[in-house]
Amino acid sequence: MDFKKTNAESTTVTRDIRKFDNPTGNIYEAVSIISKRANQISSEMKEELSSKLAEFSSHSDNLEEIFENREQIEISKYYEKLPKPSLIAIQEFMEEKIYYRNPNKIVE
Repeated sequence: MDFKKTNAESTTVTRDIRKFDNPTGNIYEAVSIISKRANQISSEMKEELSSKLAEFSSHSDNLEEIFENREQIEISKYYEKLPKPSLIAIQEFMEEKIYYRNPNKIVE
């Protein structure tokens, strides 16, 4: 999933909670699915951000470089403007883009 191209809201939106249980039939199961997907997205974002910031890191501690590294600041600002992982996960769930299964339920 490319979370940069998502159409999820970047701010808080009031949602009808009754729409969450339509795909699963259980609101708690839906929230569990959304939270697990949000954790996946969060870890992907963190790994990508860490790898991009590692490109600009220097092994020598120079005080001037720490305060004047504009590339790191711009990358950090970009990631701060992205929608939160929970909002992306909710959008994916509502658009039925998340694959999930419950091993306790028998599928016929």
